[in-house]
Amino acid sequence: MPQEQYNKEITPYQLKAGEEYMSPEQLEHFRKILEGMKIEMGQDIDRAVHTMQDEATVFADPNDRASQESDMTLELRNRDRERKLIKKIDEIIGKIDAGEYGYCDSCGIEIGLKRLEARPTATLCIDCKTLDEIREKQMAK
Repeated sequence: MPQEQYNKEITPYQLKAGEEYMSPEQLEHFRKILEGMKIEMGQDIDRAVHTMQDEATVFADPNDRASQESDMTLELRNRDRERKLIKKIDEIIGKIDAGEYGYCDSCGIEIGLKRLEARPTATLCIDCKTLDEIREKQMAK
């Protein structure tokens, strides 16, 4: 996933002694990560579109045609996920601009630098996310 690839290129933020949570330096660090992810995903989408256009051949064999359609469907599904993630990144950058980034949407506490380093688009603290996942599992049964 592009998020994981880009995070490897940027070193984790080093908290300075006495530094306040979500200081301007921290916000700028996460903005760079998010904007880099967005650029990388945009490039991936462009490459995928060009590849799909180049590979759009008509096969006489129904099995080959079905295989190609299956591959394209999977590719389109992945691009749709990336499109949704780009939209979420834009929302998160808006939170940075509003000074609301880094705080849980559910309970309002700090999400934490380590969690945000691992998942810069996180909007829930680990406790609220865990409860959310438990609820999802219960609803699925």
